[in-house]
Amino acid sequence: MYFLLTVVAVIIWVAIAFWPARVAGRKGHSFLGYFIFSLVFFPAALIVAYLVEDRTVVQDRPAATPA
Repeated sequence: MYFLLTVVAVIIWVAIAFWPARVAGRKGHSFLGYFIFSLVFFPAALIVAYLVEDRTVVQDRPAATPA
């Protein structure tokens, strides 16, 4: 019985770890890095994933004027 509960808990733990990894991956950050981070520190990984800069958005930069 305990083995079954442990297996279910690990499956849920790994499934929940995908949440911050997907958020960070959509923002252009390392999916695998955030997945491992969230396996160890889920709450921190979730907060960081939502707060990091979105690398997929192209920011407008003023054109350099020729000298």
